[in-house]
Amino acid sequence: MTTEAHSQTIRDPRSLRPIPRFIFASRWLQLPLYVGLIVAQVVYVFLFLKELLHLVVESPSVTEQQAMLIVLGLIDVVMISNLLIMVIVGGYETFVSRMELNRHPDQPEWLSHVNASVLKIKLAMAIIGISSIHLLRTFIEAGTLGRPGSTYTEAAIMWQAIIHALFILSAIGIAVVDRLSQPPGQHH
Repeated sequence: MTTEAHSQTIRDPRSLRPIPRFIFASRWLQLPLYVGLIVAQVVYVFLFLKELLHLVVESPSVTEQQAMLIVLGLIDVVMISNLLIMVIVGGYETFVSRMELNRHPDQPEWLSHVNASVLKIKLAMAIIGISSIHLLRTFIEAGTLGRPGSTYTEAAIMWQAIIHALFILSAIGIAVVDRLSQPPGQHH
């Protein structure tokens, strides 16, 4: 396609009628939401550094189980942070405006083919990862079950495992529906 033909297929937003232009411009209302998620990302960086400092300073007196729980907490923060990045970058690119990162050397691989469907599946997988870390942490801490100060009951552990299984089933359902809604021979 020539540059002239390509420029004719792209519509100038100013050529839209006022109401469609207003509706289309309303997508920018999401910008404060993404900025808010960036602020949340800063909070998670602070929490990560605080927990890491706690691990390093307290390392001589920390048991192996306590160290494992702190490290699982650090992994949890990183996974939530990754989820935030996917939502911020992918959501902005999909719903607000193109970031035009095509030639940027640090462009995430997944961003080149992101759309609402791909974003949903990636978010579901990230939530499963986060839930897995929480469940593993619960199982490790469950060793204190029945002891004074124990925070978990058998019912709480059972419900956490059921909720995790539901996350997995939901992700499978989203992936199946996405696959069925695509024309034959077309994949992400």
